[in-house]
Amino acid sequence: MRTIRIFAFLAFLAGGLAVYRLGSPYQGFGGETFVDIPHGTSTGTIAGMLADARVVRSRWDFLLARLAGRGRKLQAGEYRFDRAATPTEVYGRMARGDVFFYELAVPEGRNMFDIAASVEKLGIFPADQFLAAARDPRAIRDLDPRAPTLEGYLFPNTYHVGRHTTPEQLCRMMTGKFREVWRGLRAGANAHDAVTLASLVEKEDKLESERPLIAAVFANRLRIGMKLDCDPTTIYAALLHDNYRGTIYQSDLDRADPYNTYHGAGLPPGPIANPGVASLEAALHPAASEALYFVLRPDGSGAHQFSTNLAAHQQAAAKYHRGRRK
Repeated sequence: MRTIRIFAFLAFLAGGLAVYRLGSPYQGFGGETFVDIPHGTSTGTIAGMLADARVVRSRWDFLLARLAGRGRKLQAGEYRFDRAATPTEVYGRMARGDVFFYELAVPEGRNMFDIAASVEKLGIFPADQFLAAARDPRAIRDLDPRAPTLEGYLFPNTYHVGRHTTPEQLCRMMTGKFREVWRGLRAGANAHDAVTLASLVEKEDKLESERPLIAAVFANRLRIGMKLDCDPTTIYAALLHDNYRGTIYQSDLDRADPYNTYHGAGLPPGPIANPGVASLEAALHPAASEALYFVLRPDGSGAHQFSTNLAAHQQAAAKYHRGRRK
């Protein structure tokens, strides 16, 4: 009987110690540390990696937490630890797959220069590395043999990017999302012209409902050989020359650059931004309109006044400028 009591007491002590270890926060590292778990890594190896990184006191603490957690499957990936945590908490994170990633938000209408600035601000990699990858059009050549860069095909979305993601991998993620959307549109159209036109619509429009009308204006001008006179293309030409000064100057309008649609008729050589679904749809299905001009209304709504002739457009433009002065 005494032996039974001793064993019961020892079991009680062991259980109490286990509860204490599982519930005791630990941080043996300074600042933050990362643990990258490859696919197929055994539980014992994971426990050793966590102990080596001083995330847990010992590999046995983590193995005990896994036993208490009834053996839920552990998820591969990179984990970031920046504070003290119990073995149970560490195990729970890995069972949930709470891996570390940067969240890169790319709104509609951003160009590759904007995206490069965003990735650099997040600390993923330098802007010039992203631009070097984005200037290589091979990832989209099968869909658009004339693409000068990946501009237009870096689809607007929120992307989860790891610390080891390369600029090339990010570009493949973004162009892969474009392919998915393009297939969903069942366009059957020339991707180069459609995406280029959609990028102009995206940059000119403030109201989604007007996008088919703006697309119609550009389509009408293209049909009759009239210059597009699209301000955002002039800005993009200045960006390519690393000479954009925050506003459009006469020298920008006069620049003999194929992207400057004030200088020559037709579409620019490629997209000037990355359009979303609504602008792609507008470019594929412009409104039934004879309008050749549009200008913002002075009421601050973001809506445009559309005109079919120059005289009406000049009147609308004068009204807009009077409204701005007021």
